[in-house]
Amino acid sequence: MNRPLVDIGVNLTSKQFSADLPQVIARALAADVRFMIVTGLTAPLSRAAVALARSRPEALCCTAGVHPHNASSLDPLALAELRQVARAPEVVAVGECGLDYDREFSPRDQQRQAFECQLELAAELGKPVFLHERSAHEDFLSILKNARARLVGGVVHCFTGDERALTAYLELGLCIGMTGFICDERRGTHLQALVRRVPPEQLMIETDAPFLLPRDLRLRERRNEPCHLPHVAKSVARFADRDEADVRRDTTATAFRLFGLEARFGSR
Repeated sequence: MNRPLVDIGVNLTSKQFSADLPQVIARALAADVRFMIVTGLTAPLSRAAVALARSRPEALCCTAGVHPHNASSLDPLALAELRQVARAPEVVAVGECGLDYDREFSPRDQQRQAFECQLELAAELGKPVFLHERSAHEDFLSILKNARARLVGGVVHCFTGDERALTAYLELGLCIGMTGFICDERRGTHLQALVRRVPPEQLMIETDAPFLLPRDLRLRERRNEPCHLPHVAKSVARFADRDEADVRRDTTATAFRLFGLEARFGSR
């Protein structure tokens, strides 16, 4: 029997799943992806993530946060709503929060302010942070260093950075989330060497579905699903030169530890 997996980042509130969400969840469970963490991207979507997690408590929990793309939406009213939502027992982390200077859908100063507010919220609630960083390493690291002592932990979700960034995040005691981007022969090949640098106790896996379908799956359907997480696990094991069963065991154990999943799902 395959060991159960935890998909630490899946956007099940996406409109791409609105027509067949029960089937998507069923396919994930059939593929041994037994536990899924639904990502919160705005205050309203975080509330929707909580409602979804409540509807499937045997398999789902969620995060609550405001993505840097949506940082300009985090006004005082939205922050108050987010604080209320983040207190829910279904919420196992604050985020997705961080900085994204690659696309800059929100001004950089608003991104930094929203990031700092959410780190303070995570510290206040004693919950880990679910982090996002693109092309913003210096500012991201500076803000994190200032807050790290007050945080219980966190994961740099969907890591795509370089060796310097990886080293800095590992030294801060953060976990690293690997996706199917590691299978991308155009942009992700550098991760194939870097994944060997991540200690087992700091490595987790995720799909970021419906995005980042592993390119080597060669499927006609381009929407990613959590049922593809075993392929990510197999790819991570291959590039890290580790046994796949060990990667399954260790990434699940790391997710349970960081997010306190045993309190919600019981023992694995």
